[in-house]
Amino acid sequence: MERVCFRLQVKLEFLDEYVDRHKTVWPEMLDALRDTGWGNYSLYLDRKDGTLIGYLETPSLAAAKAGMEKTAINAKWQAEMGKFFVALEGRRPDEGFLELEEVFHLD
Repeated sequence: MERVCFRLQVKLEFLDEYVDRHKTVWPEMLDALRDTGWGNYSLYLDRKDGTLIGYLETPSLAAAKAGMEKTAINAKWQAEMGKFFVALEGRRPDEGFLELEEVFHLD
């Protein structure tokens, strides 16, 4: 099982809307995430500077991302969420996150 941590930067002017959107994630999106291997998935936001940290566990991040790529709901979600982030340079949020290196884990 891969443990994955990633970082994105939410634009400060969209912090409240970003949080609100995640209070009511579409059921189809939740199902797609579960069905494609995005387990134990959490997002953490620092409201002071917009740093967003994501964490998930998956058998394969590459397979999980590829599975989501095949779903229509992911394309719709990513299109709507792109406006919230800094420095994606034309990429969708699920393509533009910076994967962080794990340097310690206490089992």
